[in-house]
Amino acid sequence: MHDIPRAIEAVLMVADEPLPLVTLATAVGAPVAAVRQAIDGLVADYDGDTEAGGVRRGFELREVGGGWRFYVREEYDRLVADFVTDQAPTKLSQAALETLAVIAYRQPITRGSIASIRAVNVDSVVRTLLSRGLITELFADAETGAINYGTTDLLLQQLGINSIEELPLISPLLADGTEGFDGDVR
Repeated sequence: MHDIPRAIEAVLMVADEPLPLVTLATAVGAPVAAVRQAIDGLVADYDGDTEAGGVRRGFELREVGGGWRFYVREEYDRLVADFVTDQAPTKLSQAALETLAVIAYRQPITRGSIASIRAVNVDSVVRTLLSRGLITELFADAETGAINYGTTDLLLQQLGINSIEELPLISPLLADGTEGFDGDVR
């Protein structure tokens, strides 16, 4: 049998959502009671259990939504958010780039209008763009309550422009409908 606390750490390190005790017990091949005891020990260790000579870590093991997961301690939230946003930007998916382009060129625009233009559900992509600070909620439509989105200064910084008016014109990139015709069609 593995060292249960170290095995739990290894599994939680790669988990992208909170894991219930039963899932952890199955993953590490140990009884639920032993996993519960190991979790309690890890929580105390990360909190800086002075009896065990521990040091308070910059992360914590927290139970949320019926499962366990590593989280940044509250006092380091701003530091980590700044790092993730400024120092280690990650690439956007093709879907996120397309959605961002629609918002940039058509703002203010509602989620429903974005979905209509892209012909796909854009809920998760909009959440991603919001969480990365590239778009923001501008206002809610008075009649429908639909939230209108627009781009942020962070996006302008990332693109190296001062205003949305500096975006390149997209009309020269669009087909004009003349492809396949002989002669000069205007």
